[in-house]
Formats: sequence, C-alpha cells, structure tokens
Amino acid sequence: MAFIPVQTENVLIEDSIAIGASDAGIYVGQSKNIIMRRNRAEYNVAGLEVENSINADVYDNIATNNTGGILVFNLPNLEQRGEQTRVHNNQVFENNLKNFAHKGAIVSTVPAGTGVIVYANDRVEIFDNVIKNNKTTNIAIASYYSVGEMSERGVKASFDPYPEGIYIYGNTFEGGGNAPALLELKALKLAMFGLKGHLPDIMWDGYVNAELPADTKRLCVQNGDAKVINVDGPGGYKNPSMDQAPYDCSLPKLPEVKF
Repeated sequence: MAFIPVQTENVLIEDSIAIGASDAGIYVGQSKNIIMRRNRAEYNVAGLEVENSINADVYDNIATNNTGGILVFNLPNLEQRGEQTRVHNNQVFENNLKNFAHKGAIVSTVPAGTGVIVYANDRVEIFDNVIKNNKTTNIAIASYYSVGEMSERGVKASFDPYPEGIYIYGNTFEGGGNAPALLELKALKLAMFGLKGHLPDIMWDGYVNAELPADTKRLCVQNGDAKVINVDGPGGYKNPSMDQAPYDCSLPKLPEVKF
C-alpha cells in the first residue's frame, strides 16, 4: 500500500506501514507543511519521498529493504520548487532492493543500495539519523543532471537543477558503499579504494551552478569522521576528489514544522 497526498497543506502521515510499492511507499508531493513520522517503509522502490514540497519534517521513521530509503526530490516543470526539509532521527539501513520501478518513472533512476538521496533540492538538513549498510552509498547528493535530460525533454529554463544549502551533521554511519549498483561507481570504488574498500558515507555528483559565487555553501558537513567524495559527474567520473575542505562549514538550522 502507498500513501500519496499531492498539492495539500498541513500534511501528517504517522504510524503507518508501506510495503511493496513500485514507486514510493510513503510520498508527499507539491505540498506545504509536512510531518512524516513513526512510519515503516519496506520493500518499496523508494521508502519515503518528499517531492517539490516546502517545509517538511521527516523523523522517527524506519526505511529498510527498499531500493532507496528516504528521497528528497525536485522535479522540473512543476509549479512549486521544494525546499526546507529536515530528515532526522530515522533508521535508514540495508536499502539494497533491486529497482523494479516502471520504465520512465523518476524513481527508476534510483540506484539500488542508496540510503538518503537529495536530488536538486535546497535547504535540506540531515541529522541524528542511523544510516548503515546501504551498498551504493549512505547519502547521495545529486543535481538533476545526474537523473534526467535538461534540454531534450523540454525542461523549463527557469528550473534550478542544483542542490544547495545541504547540511549534514550528527549522523551515525556504519558499513555501506561496498557494492555500488552503477558500473561507473563500481569502477571508481575499485580504482580508489580497492576490491575490499568502500565508497565514503556521503557521495556528491559534483555539478555546480557556475553563476553563483565560489563560496556558496552548497554542502556543509559536520559529522565526525564521515567523508564526502565528489565523483566528478560533469567530467564523466574521471577526476573524483576526496578534498574535504569545501564541506567544512555550517548552516543555520531549519525550524521544526508545526501546525
């Protein structure tokens, strides 16, 4: 069963279970003021998803055995751009299910083995979660360039494909990144970390809006020993970087969602 409220306000989804959806198990789209709490999502393509929505709080959920655990997406050609989502105090583990979405669905692009994914969304805070044993990566931060064509499909010129203002801190990571689903990432892992190694806990595709100032805080990480890998999507994964200096920053914390 799936939960899919769209174009709503003051949304509360709690104490629910979603199993076996070929898209998102628990989904809210193009909405405002959202709380998703104390739910369990299992054996879906996407466990919980917030899409093109404003002001969302996703917490105290369990996402396991999905293709991707928790998704925060922005898609083009919709009236509302999503921003300001807090993902916290969730358990996101072993989301390694083979993707069985219908061809053409946006979630068909989700690599099996991904814990938390942010696509083209702004002002997203990921904190105090337990995220472990997601075989591609525990957290992925990506632009729309990594998941869709920006021109051939008639995407509006006004659409901003870049994620910015992403703040990751205080999470507990374990395992993960040891068997990525995509061939490019398999090759990258082998070249950089060896047969028995694993990709870092946070993976960023590396696309940036060159029109913004160089010091724009696109991604800030204050999470102990957790590392970010810039996989160099724009360069075809040829020059990945483990330089952590660009992410050593902080951002103002987002407010709790209240009705």
